[in-house]
Amino acid sequence: MRFSERVFGIVKRVPKCKVTTYGAIARRLDTSPRAVGQVLKRNKNPVVIPCHRVVCSDGSLGGYGGVVNSGRKAALLRKEGVEVKNNRIDMERFGWRA
Repeated sequence: MRFSERVFGIVKRVPKCKVTTYGAIARRLDTSPRAVGQVLKRNKNPVVIPCHRVVCSDGSLGGYGGVVNSGRKAALLRKEGVEVKNNRIDMERFGWRA
């Protein structure tokens, strides 16, 4: 299985109203968070593969579609019920283990 397929497989399992981190996915796949981010930046099917549910380990939003702080990621998360304050997520409340 290709690396990108493995990343997408994990991301597809993140439930609505929850987020995981680039780092958590990276640890699961024995790679770096940046490598995970590079794969997600090229996600051609964000409806099926909800990459907006992947954030930085400190709870900050990170990028979406290759753009940092576009506002779109925060809007999608809020629509699903994730509280975003100052471009951060409360990982204790909304975090999901990859």
